[in-house]
Amino acid sequence: MAGKGFRALFESQTGAITYPDIEFRVATRSRPRLATREYALKRAMDFTLASVGMLVAAPIWLTIAAAIKLEDGGPVFFVQDRWGRHKRPFKVYKFRSMVPDADAKFGAIQAQEHDPRFTRVGGLLRATSLDELPQLLNIWRGQMSWVGPRALPINERQVKDRADVPDDAIEGFDVRCSVRPGLTGIAQIFAPRDVARRHKFRYDRFYIERQSLWLDVKLILLSCWISLKFKWEQRGRKVHGRRRFQ
Repeated sequence: MAGKGFRALFESQTGAITYPDIEFRVATRSRPRLATREYALKRAMDFTLASVGMLVAAPIWLTIAAAIKLEDGGPVFFVQDRWGRHKRPFKVYKFRSMVPDADAKFGAIQAQEHDPRFTRVGGLLRATSLDELPQLLNIWRGQMSWVGPRALPINERQVKDRADVPDDAIEGFDVRCSVRPGLTGIAQIFAPRDVARRHKFRYDRFYIERQSLWLDVKLILLSCWISLKFKWEQRGRKVHGRRRFQ
């Protein structure tokens, strides 16, 4: 019953987004009303939630760090350069979910389902998105937001892209870099995990045009639900609902 009640919340038509069939709305969008300025309370909400989150999650951080160390003795954190707002690179912090020196051993390529680079602890962390807890520090610093386009690894090789081209050659890249990257967002939730960049960037634009406090709250809650269901590494749909074409 709880799941049905939660789903009903996201099938409401009173907010900036309707839960089912985001794909249809993205595909049929015309005459974009682009608004790249963040709404007034966005940074205040980001800072407040990140501060509270780091305090509340401190015991979880220690538990995860100990589990990573016990498994293979490697480093606890993974640090990577990613695209930030206005294309300014910044360093993203994550709990390490792959074997040490994974890029050197297997190549710097987008992670796949059942990726041989994942450790046992790392597989669990990625399914629940707990590997991204250290990014609360990036949010607190103002480098990221709770909700926005994903913080892309710079020119990472993509599984589904036909050509190995840089990010800034993909249509929509400039638009998605006009706002802070997010820990979660419409593309992260609704787009298939391995979809080509040009399609993901359409989801990002969809969010940028509609960003609001209520939309962000709904996406954060839905992200928590996906974490509880261990579905973040699922390559297909992470959420389901009635199709409502309008």
